[in-house]
Amino acid sequence: MNDHPKSRATEAFFGRRKGKALLGRKLRLIEETLPDLLLDPTGPRPQNIKDLFGEPKTAYCMEIGFGGGEHLAKQADSQPDIGFIGIEPFINGMAKMLGEIEDRNLKNVCLFDDDATQVLDWLPENSLDRIDLLYPDPWPKKRNWKRRFVNVKNLDRFARVLKPSGLFRFASDIDTYVNWTLTHIERQGDFRWLAQTAYDWREPWDGWSRTRYEAKAIREGRPPAYLQFRLET
Repeated sequence: MNDHPKSRATEAFFGRRKGKALLGRKLRLIEETLPDLLLDPTGPRPQNIKDLFGEPKTAYCMEIGFGGGEHLAKQADSQPDIGFIGIEPFINGMAKMLGEIEDRNLKNVCLFDDDATQVLDWLPENSLDRIDLLYPDPWPKKRNWKRRFVNVKNLDRFARVLKPSGLFRFASDIDTYVNWTLTHIERQGDFRWLAQTAYDWREPWDGWSRTRYEAKAIREGRPPAYLQFRLET
């Protein structure tokens, strides 16, 4: 398999695009199923986000970097009235999500396989009810901090596409990235952290679906933090 023909975005916040070579069902899903679900942010901006899903939904959510798709698939399966946009540049993770879509017969998911900023800049204003960024790459070395997805410019992007009072949800087991996120939220200024007590960020929100990555982090003694922010402007 070749990488997607689109050139890699100059603001790319992700690492590798490919893992093991895809064979059998996974290759078929990438070649035959993905094109029908794939967003094209190089085309005209949609007038309304509902146009992406064929029929109106009660709400619209985005998950950036969905990994193997465990959380996204369960969310979409349990809430068929909500439209979900899933973004994952790693082709092997995308293939796993496509398998979930086929197995669960999901009809409320659109996908994108490159940098999320392209979709964020393309969507209409005030179109999303929620954005999830769950266990993003922490880029731990200082020279790579500029590649962390949470920064003021991307928070500005979130503020543009979220509806008034829309949510940004962030989860990480890396305490330095949690602190980084809180610092940048305060610096950007459009979001309010919803935690009232320590319980609010130590326990996941309602409807949370645990992933294999999270289970591994807990086993290895890295307790996650679950942050929710509301758009105040």
